[in-house]
Order: sequence, then structure tokens, then C-alpha cells
Amino acid sequence: MTKTNKFIYWIATLWLALGMVSTGIVQLIRPEEEVAKLTHLGYPVYLLTILGIWKIMGVAAVLIPKFPVLKEWAYAGFFFAMSGAAISHIAVGDPVSEIFPSLLLLMLTVVSWHFRPGSRRAVRFE
Repeated sequence: MTKTNKFIYWIATLWLALGMVSTGIVQLIRPEEEVAKLTHLGYPVYLLTILGIWKIMGVAAVLIPKFPVLKEWAYAGFFFAMSGAAISHIAVGDPVSEIFPSLLLLMLTVVSWHFRPGSRRAVRFE
């Protein structure tokens, strides 16, 4: 792995972790604004707790060493959650300002996954 790839991986991964932990905490706290956003999208409020817990657990899985299969599941979960969020916002006609955070976290998920080192891959292609 080149130094550039390693740098890209860690920058994307740290920003992804920060974004997922912060949104996960907000979802667990359930401020009125977050509840309103979720109900606007047509989802039940209890989904906030599920997503909040999964995001925090996913960050732990991505950051801790070893367990490459668990990391794959975490990346897949992030991908599905963020692409689902973006599609949900598009489906209800939300402006780009509401869609952008999901797309940013989706992009960080893909970049982190793509540039992850061989030791963090379930299948190694070297």
C-alpha cells in the first residue's frame, strides 16, 4: 500500500467515523428536529434508535484491527443506510441541502472501503 493510499484511507475513514458517530448519537438522543425529519420521510420514530446503535457499532467495527468480515458488514450497512437515506430524501422531494449529508457519508464509505489496507480486507488481492 502506498503512502498516498494509506493517507486517503485514514482521512476518509476518520471523517466517516466522525460523521457516523455524531449522527448516531443525535439519533439516540432524538431531538425534535431529528424526529420531524424521520417522520417527514415516512419512517417510524423507533428507527432512530436502531440506526444510532448500528452506526456506533459499525464505526467500532471499521476502526478496530482485525475482524475483516465484520468490517465488510459494517461498510455494507453504512452503504445501505446512506444510500437509503439519500433515496428517501429524493423520493419526498427534499432539496439538495437535505440530501447532501447522506451523499457525503456514502462517498466517504466507498472511498474508505476502496482504499482499506490488505489487513482490513476479507479477501486479499495482492
